[in-house]
Amino acid sequence: MTASYEVPASKEQFAELLPATRRALLHRLAVGQNNGRAPSMVGAVMREGRMVWAEGYGAVDGQVPGADTQYRIGSLTKTFVAVLVLRLRDEGLIDLGDPLGKHLDTPEGGEATIAQLLAHTSGLAAEARGPWWERTDGALRPDLADIFGERPQRHPAGRLHHYSNPGFALLGALVERLRGDDWGTVLRREVLEPLGMDRTTLGPEAPHAAGWAVHPWADALLPEPAVNTGRMAPAGELWSTAADLCRFAAFLLDGDDRVLGAESLAEMRVPAVGPQDPQWVTGYGLGVQMTRQNGRVLFGHCGSMPGFVSALWVSPEESLAGVALANLTNGFEVSALASDLVGTVADHEPRIPAPWRPLDEVDPELLELTGPWYWGATPFALRLCAGRGLELSPLGRGGRGARFRAEADGTWTGLDGYYTGETLRAVRTAAGAPSHLDIGTFVFTREPYEPGDAVPGGVDEGGWR
Repeated sequence: MTASYEVPASKEQFAELLPATRRALLHRLAVGQNNGRAPSMVGAVMREGRMVWAEGYGAVDGQVPGADTQYRIGSLTKTFVAVLVLRLRDEGLIDLGDPLGKHLDTPEGGEATIAQLLAHTSGLAAEARGPWWERTDGALRPDLADIFGERPQRHPAGRLHHYSNPGFALLGALVERLRGDDWGTVLRREVLEPLGMDRTTLGPEAPHAAGWAVHPWADALLPEPAVNTGRMAPAGELWSTAADLCRFAAFLLDGDDRVLGAESLAEMRVPAVGPQDPQWVTGYGLGVQMTRQNGRVLFGHCGSMPGFVSALWVSPEESLAGVALANLTNGFEVSALASDLVGTVADHEPRIPAPWRPLDEVDPELLELTGPWYWGATPFALRLCAGRGLELSPLGRGGRGARFRAEADGTWTGLDGYYTGETLRAVRTAAGAPSHLDIGTFVFTREPYEPGDAVPGGVDEGGWR
């Protein structure tokens, strides 16, 4: 029998920021606007699902900008496009392993898989053919063939990470092909409206910032054009606000069944290239960038277009997100600023953990799986978690730990580290007692090299000596 009691609503209880935290955030924003020499800058913080701080610095049309002021967000657009593609996958219309050419008649990139395009491992060129697409009216590129120049395929598909703006133009065209409507309309209908993001648009809507270039050796400005980029729009067309991006951050963190579930969103933020090293520093998943800073894992995206830079970083562990928007061409201060906003709140006001509570029910057969297990002579502990999940943790130096999700067939699937996607099986004796664990053919026994037939190759009959 388990205990029953009320759990406090900690999200609401600790939603407001302390005055000292708010001042530290404002100071960081002001330093960022000065050091970056930005005509204007807006910063915002999302905590536990809602925006808890937003400030502007500098001026837009003579006024201090705010959470509702639009800025162009550049490549942050790619994360929105990725959500649309994952929706197609979840509906069974595509598989991420499908070559693009299975669904879209394209002059280039058709052999790359949809996952490779999302992760920038398609090998396609980084940029569209000249002239500079970000400053050129999109009417010059009405067809997919018009975005590719000489040598569109720069690397073999799947070999390495090579950022490709044309790759996301292809993904936008894929959405249009399967939905029968332009990608911007699909985005509005399937993502923006359900999430209440009515200030995220394809073109600027007042109040919005104008884009500027800042002279490198003088405090002087030059207007930047804001053109419709046509077929390249899915790579960086959107305009948004700090308030809307906080809504988007909350969605990316927790999911929304009207748009995309939390499991698919978690899949997006798994590094797609290289080994699944728990100590990775930077990575790129399915339409999202990832970074590890000061021990904190963040995911999101940065963006730039002529006259604008943007950044959104989310910390899943702390349920925090930082947003930074500015209207200047060259200024990567916003990426550091957005991550520092997260760090400032986390350091000043560490997240209050939810109260510990016992499991709602305990299956005796699962309970007897818990406790110490050994891979050879290396000790591990297995814990039972909510939802019949399991967590394997090394007890000494070395060893691979992982969390496992329960499946309907009585097995478990690895969620992180080396065992991501691998199957854990609990093997029992004829009498029904736990014999050993099998994790992708790795055998774990109750005693170090336990005698019997479970350990491949057998155990020396003389035993330990």
